[in-house]
Amino acid sequence: MSVTVDGDKSGLVPVRVRRILRGPRPEKVPALVGTACTLIGLIDIAAGVFPRFRASRMHAVAEVLPGTLGPLSAALSLSAGVLLLLLAHGLKRNKRRAWRAAVVLLPLGAAAQFVWRHSVLGALLSLVLLALLVRHRGEFAALPDPRSRWRALANFVVMGAGSIALGLVIVSAHPRRVVGSPSLADRLEHVLYGLLGVEGPVAYTKGVDWTVGYSLGALGMLTALTTIYLAFRPEHPAARLTDDDETRLRALLDQHGGRDSLGHFALRRDKGVVFSPSGKAAVCYRVVSGVMLASGDPIGDVEAWPGAIERFMDEAKAHSWTPAVMGCSETGGQVWTRETGLDALELGDEAVVDVADFSLSGRAMRNVRQMVKRIERNGYTTQVRRVRDLDDEELERVRRAAADWRGTDTERGFSMALGRIGAPGDGDAVIATAHKDDDTSPYGDLKAIIHFVPWGPDGMSLELMRRDRSADPGMNELLIVAALQASPELGIARVSLNFAMFRAALARGEKIGAGPVLRVWRGLLVFLSRWFQIESLYKFNAKFRPRWEPRFVVYRKSRDLPRIGFAAMQAEGFVNLSLPRPFTRTRPAPAPRPCAHIVPAQTTDREVRAA
Repeated sequence: MSVTVDGDKSGLVPVRVRRILRGPRPEKVPALVGTACTLIGLIDIAAGVFPRFRASRMHAVAEVLPGTLGPLSAALSLSAGVLLLLLAHGLKRNKRRAWRAAVVLLPLGAAAQFVWRHSVLGALLSLVLLALLVRHRGEFAALPDPRSRWRALANFVVMGAGSIALGLVIVSAHPRRVVGSPSLADRLEHVLYGLLGVEGPVAYTKGVDWTVGYSLGALGMLTALTTIYLAFRPEHPAARLTDDDETRLRALLDQHGGRDSLGHFALRRDKGVVFSPSGKAAVCYRVVSGVMLASGDPIGDVEAWPGAIERFMDEAKAHSWTPAVMGCSETGGQVWTRETGLDALELGDEAVVDVADFSLSGRAMRNVRQMVKRIERNGYTTQVRRVRDLDDEELERVRRAAADWRGTDTERGFSMALGRIGAPGDGDAVIATAHKDDDTSPYGDLKAIIHFVPWGPDGMSLELMRRDRSADPGMNELLIVAALQASPELGIARVSLNFAMFRAALARGEKIGAGPVLRVWRGLLVFLSRWFQIESLYKFNAKFRPRWEPRFVVYRKSRDLPRIGFAAMQAEGFVNLSLPRPFTRTRPAPAPRPCAHIVPAQTTDREVRAA
């Protein structure tokens, strides 16, 4: 039997066959090299810090490492260990610059072995490692990650704190050679002076002061050099959606936007995009902590999805990013797993209400019906309009109210949030507002806002919910009902509401006959709901009797899931690793576009709980 690889882009060749034809994955050598660098770095640090280490059972290993004897060799050993630890992660991720740094460092280590220690074995070890890196140089081709010069400040803080901690260990590692009994404050002062290359108040005998001084000076030099390098290296900003990209995406959405309710969220300006070779499909993504996160299904013609997915995987491979997809549909998950060999895991369900089937009558809708009637009796009225029907003054008032009513400083959301209201090209979006006369409010009678983005020609997807904290509970139910009742006049046949994480587990776990494992899992989800609104979202969505559409997370390996989850939480705004506001740079807002999935941005305020 013969297999034709030409035209493999069509996806006709099975994934396993393609893997065999392409050869083994080039992941093992970088991982082994990175692990070896970590172990050798730790041994180097131990050899430079602890005087008894050279007389321990690790003496045979330490003897072949760069510099472990004498003041200068101790400092060299410490420097080499720290540098190897810094390079290890980059080597594991196939980073080209980490490879270049290691290639430069190893010959220097070999020269130090031969000149200062006359160790032929140590020099040979460095050269063998150098030969291994050169032999597999093709596997270290990953491009740099998005970065900014603010990482220099983070490096200074982290390296400075680590140098002080390690410096205290160095100063305290020679108890029999210390003159007197210096206090912790004296030792800390000695470390701080030593990092600057100045002699401190702690004194030693038998030449130990030279060893400690060289070691502390080396730590200070490494902190300064790495910080200076990060401060002056060129920036590699994260990918952003250009005007041309947005125009092409809008054209694809006009033709195929009705396939996925998350399609319009691809127009976020903080996402990058890769197009298929034919230009008929695209995948939008954001890179967070080395994870390349796509959201929803690819945009465009299903037949062109494989080409866009292949471009996405090529981009991830070029930068050694971890590929992942959050919230894709069942069809999207099948295409992703078939084309890439990735795995899929059900993440939760999306609540979709068919407008023709929605009604407030019946016992099942009794609570919602009573709540809506009560709010209406309190004097609240609603309006449901296309965004293009709002005048400029009212639209600006809605924007300011939405920003001020946000419950957090961070704009949350990624997969199911657009991050803007009324931008050019978004005139088909639908906005529902609640009103009640109030002379004390800076926004007049405006009390609550719900914003929907288009989902093809006959659908809309919930994007944002905000309300005045002084308004009565139940504003969200009121506006959702008003939007559903006004949908026929707007030509809307289906409405996508919130995404409920692990809905199936919550629903099955509360039924009679649920097994102990399922009950424990449900109990854990209920506990986590105190912070992530897992159960409250499910119960809120269930009020409107929707049909549930499963959504999936696509990942490469099971061990990547924690990292993907953490990156997704960063993308959604639940974990913020950026600098505090006093240290952040102010950037002019792009005019006229202002301006986020595990939990959608429209539910980040606490109105769901209040309801």
